[in-house]
Amino acid sequence: MRRLRPRRLRAALLALLLAPSLPAYAANEDLPLPRFASLRSNEVNLRTGPGTNYPVDWVLTRRAMPVEVLAEFDIWRKIRDWQGTVGWVHQSMLTGNRTALILASPRVLRSDPGGGARPVVRLEPGVIARLLECSGEWCRLEANGYRGWLKRGEFFGVFPNETVK
Repeated sequence: MRRLRPRRLRAALLALLLAPSLPAYAANEDLPLPRFASLRSNEVNLRTGPGTNYPVDWVLTRRAMPVEVLAEFDIWRKIRDWQGTVGWVHQSMLTGNRTALILASPRVLRSDPGGGARPVVRLEPGVIARLLECSGEWCRLEANGYRGWLKRGEFFGVFPNETVK
C-alpha cells in the first residue's frame, strides 16, 4: 500500500465526503418508453449519437418544451421534438415535468371538459403550458396562471390514450 501525500489525502477524503451528494446517473430508470419529458434549459445540444464525441446536430432553445423520450443509453436519451427532429441529449438536460406545446392555431382553454364549456383563455401557437391531468379526450392545462381544459389532439405533449394524474 502506497502512502498518500497530505494534499492527495485531503482530495481523496473530500471526494468521499461529497460523493453521496453528487447526482447518481442510473443506466436504467425503470421508466416506460416512449414517455414525455421537458427541456431543463434554454440551450440543449441535440447530438447525432449518445455521447459528447458525436456532433451537435441541432440546439434546442425552448426551456420547458415537451419532448418524447424514445430510447436510453447509459446517461443519454434519444428524443423527438414536436417537429419530428430526433437526436440524443444528456439526461441532465431533461426534467420529468409534463408540459404541452400549443401547435398550428390558437386554442381555447375551457372551464370544464367539453366543447360547450365557458372559455377561460385563448392560447396562441407556441405557448408552453403545464400539463396537469388527462382523462378521456380532455386534458387540464395551466398557462400564465390560467387553468382550463383542452382536447388532447390540440397540442403536443401527451399520447392518444395516456392517463395523466
